[in-house]
Amino acid sequence: MPENAPILLWMRRDFRLADHPALAKAAALGRPVVPVFVLDEVAETYGAAPKWRLEAAIRHFAAELEKIGSRLILRRGGAQEVLLALAAEIGASQVLWTRAYDPDAIARDTRVKAALKQAGYAAESLPGHLMFEPWDVAPKQGNYFKVYSAFWRAVKERPVADLSAKATQLTAPKQWPHSDDLAGWQLSRAMNQGAAVLAKYAVVGEAAAQARLDQFIDTAIDTYKEARDFPDRPATSGLSENLAWGEISPARLWFAGQRALEAGAKGAEHFLKEVVWREFAYHLVYHTPRITSQNWRGEWDGFGWSEAEDAAVRRWQQGRTGVPLVDAAMREMYVTGTMHNRGRMIVASYLTKHMLTHWRIGQKWFEDCLIDWDPAANAMGWQWVAGSGPDAAPYFRVFNPQLQAKKFDADSRYVSRFVAELVDTPAREALDFYAACPRSWGLTPKDDYPDPVVGIDEGRKRALAAYENR
Repeated sequence: MPENAPILLWMRRDFRLADHPALAKAAALGRPVVPVFVLDEVAETYGAAPKWRLEAAIRHFAAELEKIGSRLILRRGGAQEVLLALAAEIGASQVLWTRAYDPDAIARDTRVKAALKQAGYAAESLPGHLMFEPWDVAPKQGNYFKVYSAFWRAVKERPVADLSAKATQLTAPKQWPHSDDLAGWQLSRAMNQGAAVLAKYAVVGEAAAQARLDQFIDTAIDTYKEARDFPDRPATSGLSENLAWGEISPARLWFAGQRALEAGAKGAEHFLKEVVWREFAYHLVYHTPRITSQNWRGEWDGFGWSEAEDAAVRRWQQGRTGVPLVDAAMREMYVTGTMHNRGRMIVASYLTKHMLTHWRIGQKWFEDCLIDWDPAANAMGWQWVAGSGPDAAPYFRVFNPQLQAKKFDADSRYVSRFVAELVDTPAREALDFYAACPRSWGLTPKDDYPDPVVGIDEGRKRALAAYENR
């Protein structure tokens, strides 16, 4: 290959210019760089809301690349075939990308790397999606950590690689290859009327992510530990959306949290623990990929969860279980594309324990509805609540939504914000739910609020009986 042969930079879920090791390496080599996003066999499986958010991330990142004299090339098809063809088309010598850790991505990347090397290209994956590589963190006995607290102790003092500088220029090739039209991919099609609603709440792009982080550090990190469980308060960073699409790196959050800790912010260590919780999820997905689709604890395979997507499950999906806190959280997801973490635990507990429905039903619904969907966090979160995962909440720990509401939403501000039927003058978010949900559901704000699908006490007793008889 010529010394000045172009570099193909394969973008995936890493839409940022700063602290991006693969992009930084490509820029430092001084050769022409052709960034490409491939709508490939993995991305094609994304749910409706993730595809909508992917489109927004691509559009924003493409504009940022143009500001530094570059472009984002779009191609659709199998990753291996597309990258081989594009590398040949531009005369590339090297292909770089950010490493991924979930089983579908690993399988794809393994095929791609082998094919590129066989064809004579230098192919390299670099870190950036995580702070700690899963194979670099191990207990003294065993191959991987199964308990979060031990994982936290193992990594909290480990050095994290310094942030790489923001790219301010990428050398352009003499001629740019053809790019697909993003609109032609119709990534938002499955969202239908909900796309316009999500657009009001999503916070897209690297600059917006940094602003979110700065605001959180300035106004909320000191009280984070005690306030983060109250869903009506602006007490969390909101950065899960941006982390999911790589618009900010976990290392940037880590260093910001460390500075806050050194400055005496009382909630800083707990924030750092949450950043590491994401790392732990990927640690588990890498070492035990079955967690994404099967009970992590095999002894749960015979448990009597229902896998029927029946009328009761549909009411859970619609946010019409008749349990206000559960319904508020489910509607928050439909309106904003995200859900408060306390809400995620409550709705998951209600589905898997009160309703005795398999966690996979909930996992798949979240996969379709969350703009901050993350394969590792979603899988581990559902199994943690259900009791079938590692470091799980015991099955007999059944969240009581009524008690949770008294503790974390005593004045019903969160419920009132999202459940129109329970207030005289519904909030904008409560009405946005009806604009976002499928017309086929036939829901209106004038509907009567339903009775519970399963009573709180009845559901708890049934869950404990099922647990005893498993």
